[in-house]
Amino acid sequence: MKILIVEDELKTADYLHKGLSEQGCAVDMAHNGLDGQHLALEHDYDVIVLDAMLPGLDGFSVLRALRTVKQTPVIMLTARDSVEDRIKGLHDGADDYLIKPFSFLELLARLQALNRRGRTQEPMQLRIANLQIDLLGRKAFRGGTRIDLTAKEFALLAVLARRQGEILSKTAIAELVWDMNFDSNTNVVEVAIKRLRDKIDVPFAASSPKLLHTIRGMGYVLELRAEEGAAP
Repeated sequence: MKILIVEDELKTADYLHKGLSEQGCAVDMAHNGLDGQHLALEHDYDVIVLDAMLPGLDGFSVLRALRTVKQTPVIMLTARDSVEDRIKGLHDGADDYLIKPFSFLELLARLQALNRRGRTQEPMQLRIANLQIDLLGRKAFRGGTRIDLTAKEFALLAVLARRQGEILSKTAIAELVWDMNFDSNTNVVEVAIKRLRDKIDVPFAASSPKLLHTIRGMGYVLELRAEEGAAP
């Protein structure tokens, strides 16, 4: 899940960034309304967390500008428990509202609900040969054996599985799994791919086909190739 957080309180912003990153989300940050509006309009996000009171441009103005061109789901945050503020935000196009202080688990549940709503046509279970991926439960199995993945490894697997058969470049993977401004010249993607391959392919090589392939000079692809044969 790719999320934009527009929050000027640095402590709250850092708390959300850390918590959501640990959940495998790719998180972009903005600490004022102008930067938040720029990111929201220029990039595509699954959900935006938008503070109502921001320096430069308030959250309501950012939301109105966004709604002229995009329908990205938005959760508004406010420190003021005002019915008028909540009504204003909902009228301006907010999809949900949370009053500060709030529970991180509640925010996460609401983010996941909005993301599922936006992906109503996407199956929550993916299968490639004998590799099964539970997107909702964030679990993966190979031939019925549970694969122990970190949050980022699962996010990487989910990105590749949703686009099975499609070659993804290092830059595309970096943008989808890590950060929009990720430096693709580093070896983070290669290291992550190797670790994922060591978990989903290498331990099952004797009985199952290889699924994660490197396309030299182009990127990586998750697919069952005819020459590999069918999974037992």
